[in-house]
Amino acid sequence: MKTIIRHYVLETVTLYLASQIASGIVFEGGLPTLFLAGVGLTLATLIVRPLINILILPINLITFGLFKWVSSAVALYLVTLVIPGFRIVHFTYAGLSTKWIDIPGFTFEGMLAFVAFSFLISFIASFLHWLIK
Repeated sequence: MKTIIRHYVLETVTLYLASQIASGIVFEGGLPTLFLAGVGLTLATLIVRPLINILILPINLITFGLFKWVSSAVALYLVTLVIPGFRIVHFTYAGLSTKWIDIPGFTFEGMLAFVAFSFLISFIASFLHWLIK
């Protein structure tokens, strides 16, 4: 139970941070929709994603694990289908310009938006898991 609650908190915080870093995630109901999307993403991560990984295992073995992003994107897409008010419209990153580095802005639409958000969510979740331990 403690693990499920930890996953829920991390997934909810990750969704919020991803919506702040890149635009395109819509929580129409505000915080209740965010919390409900956190529940949906937790269930998708713990239940649906391992099933998808088993189904795409041959392709994943051929690509040496690079096809795992597709399972995350499909799980995120399923969450948008199930949770009312939670949508991914597009992925827009405004860019970053500092004294040392310039990262240009870019936009993805359609399935590439789900892949981009799944990559961003995975990166943020990995960082938060590392930070907690």
